[in-house]
Amino acid sequence: MNPLSDNALMMKVKNGDLDRLGLLFERYNRQLFGFLFHMTGQRELSEDLVQNVFYRILKYKHTFRGDGEFKTWMYHMARNVVNDNGRSIKRTIRHQELTEMSENIGGGFAADETVQKKQELATLRNAMANLSEESREILVLSKFQELKYNEIAQILDITEGAVKVRVHRAVSQLKTSYLQIAN
Repeated sequence: MNPLSDNALMMKVKNGDLDRLGLLFERYNRQLFGFLFHMTGQRELSEDLVQNVFYRILKYKHTFRGDGEFKTWMYHMARNVVNDNGRSIKRTIRHQELTEMSENIGGGFAADETVQKKQELATLRNAMANLSEESREILVLSKFQELKYNEIAQILDITEGAVKVRVHRAVSQLKTSYLQIAN
């Protein structure tokens, strides 16, 4: 038995079978959390925003036409939720606490590698935070969420060529920012 496609599930939700929204939640809540976490940098907020996105999906189910992919429509909702919440939220960067670092020190070479990897991740997070929201969003969608350029183009309502240009520019900006922070 073939599982229902995302669009078929959403059409059932649109037609009143609200239990099917649970299946969509199971399929996408982690992926959506990852996107929201990369955009906000806050775990608890991102968990709340996932709930807000699915609430909006339920609230605006009548707007889903089914001619595009559900995932694209869902990311439109997620972007709107981030934008609505972003007006009142400042992006925070999570820095490693000294106690966390001290736990990893003292074990020799393996501990040194762990500390170095954590430092590199912290530098990457800081470099991502230095990007504009537009650049950060395009990198999260393309590199972290691994969406195809045509999917990103639909989400952002731009051409696929524009997506390629924006990704290239964002990667270049990230590299510059990372190297400035690292040095």
